[in-house]
Amino acid sequence: MQDELPGLIDQFLEYLEIEKNCSKLTLRDYKHYLLVFNNWFTSTQPTKTVENLDLATIRKYRVFLANKADVKGQTLQRVTQNYYVIALRSFLRFLIKNDFKTLEPSKIDLPKTESRSLKFLPKDMVDRLVTAPDTSKEEGMRDRAVMELLFSTGLRVSELVRLDREKINFERREFGVIGKGGRARIVFISDRAAQWVKIYLDARKDKFKPLFIRYSGKVLEEDDGERMRLTARSVERIVKKYVRSARIPVDATVHTLRHSFATDLLYNGADLRSVQEMLGHKNIATTQIYTHVTNPQLKNVHKEFHSGNK
Repeated sequence: MQDELPGLIDQFLEYLEIEKNCSKLTLRDYKHYLLVFNNWFTSTQPTKTVENLDLATIRKYRVFLANKADVKGQTLQRVTQNYYVIALRSFLRFLIKNDFKTLEPSKIDLPKTESRSLKFLPKDMVDRLVTAPDTSKEEGMRDRAVMELLFSTGLRVSELVRLDREKINFERREFGVIGKGGRARIVFISDRAAQWVKIYLDARKDKFKPLFIRYSGKVLEEDDGERMRLTARSVERIVKKYVRSARIPVDATVHTLRHSFATDLLYNGADLRSVQEMLGHKNIATTQIYTHVTNPQLKNVHKEFHSGNK
């Protein structure tokens, strides 16, 4: 029955795509994680099937992951190893839901990983970063608008590059996005971000649909300009470029601006549930990673009551 495993994996991926509306990136990652398991399982456990999968086999697989090298020849980080196991647990849960007999996924524990430090920029560094582009040029206007919008909205880079110019409601200072897992949410724009997006759009002479377009390479005249759309990789390069030129002492990325958006709101008194909605987090536990660095009440308590402040 081991030859059935690839077919079951394909069924699971179809389920993720159709029923769970997972992104292509998520599907790609799950496929990779499960094919690694399939290759290991069929080569090292030739007498076993997914039906008699047990914890002893899972422990052997965990040892394999702990010694597995990545593309750079380094062993997988603990958090990366967990991704493989999370994918396997989801697959087993799918099998049980569809009446296949296999190991109960809840029996597979995930070891705790070290908390990763949360990188964010304080307001003065954000200002240094977003004012770094040369806005006398259209490309510089675009770059300023990109970074202002990222900080103003907390958008994921994939959400930003999918935006079309007609979707922005400047009067209401808002627009809608479809985020992770197909979840829709309303995104609000700050006055400054709206101003720079409008400056950039007013400077453009093209009629291309994408909100942000590229300025390198061949100009492709087509009806909607889809092939002129700025890519996620290009946005990442833009942010890195100005992090260097503005001499920001943090290795900031696009996601750092998302963290900065959340910490800015919470530090200034926004409640956690509202920030969860604005970030498009499915679970509030994901949003809670910000609270330990953004609680001004705790800071005030420390200042008032700690003897070292007397």
